[in-house]
Amino acid sequence: MSCEFIKVKNEGGIINITLDKPPLNVLTIKMIKELTHAFEWAQQEPGHLILLDAAGKSFSAGVDIGEHRPDKVTEMNESFSQLIYTMCDAEKPIICAVDGLALGGGCELALCADVIVASERAAFGQPEVKVGSLAYVACYILPRILSWSKALELLLSGEKIGAARAEQIGLVNAVLPADNFADGVQDYLKKFLDQSSFILKMIKKAAVTGRNKELVEALKDIELINTEEIMTSHDGIEGLSAFLEKRKPIWLGK
Repeated sequence: MSCEFIKVKNEGGIINITLDKPPLNVLTIKMIKELTHAFEWAQQEPGHLILLDAAGKSFSAGVDIGEHRPDKVTEMNESFSQLIYTMCDAEKPIICAVDGLALGGGCELALCADVIVASERAAFGQPEVKVGSLAYVACYILPRILSWSKALELLLSGEKIGAARAEQIGLVNAVLPADNFADGVQDYLKKFLDQSSFILKMIKKAAVTGRNKELVEALKDIELINTEEIMTSHDGIEGLSAFLEKRKPIWLGK
């Protein structure tokens, strides 16, 4: 697919979507729509996971304030919401690699990933409160992934936090050296690439299925995924067979 502000490639099991509007990757309506199309494209591509990263010195400094004025804010919000829905509906795991600033809409974009890996120089924040606004996506997601008090502290203060602090409070999964960050990310991803792409999707499906449900209902629904989808699949059977036969499994991704 061809885009002006987004680069995509599929290589070695990694479907890579890169923000490419340096230096700050400010999110315009056009760029947001390109991102939505990129995630739709990624769902049709073979591969283990989706890697969202960015070119330039920042991941994203947020949305274009010029397109957040009253005459354009409805289109901006509708476009951004559609992007978020598309990301949250993705079957493949989404890994976000953040180097530099991830602020405002840029931070919200990262929050919609399943795993966040940050460089030592990364910084996260929702500064919307400082301009008399609110981060509506972050208001939904942050209280679900952090403690209530930590989430509200970020939302109410608008303060920016570094990668180490983000990891400490559970916002970030891992902090990697800033030098050769891209190489570090590739090394980090190997733990996922060794697994079956089909089983990765099933695990994410099971986790999403159980979210926000009561225990009994959640376990019943997740067990159906295991018995009706995994245990009838090639990779589900192959994994058990390989273990019993003391050999490395041969995954087919189905």
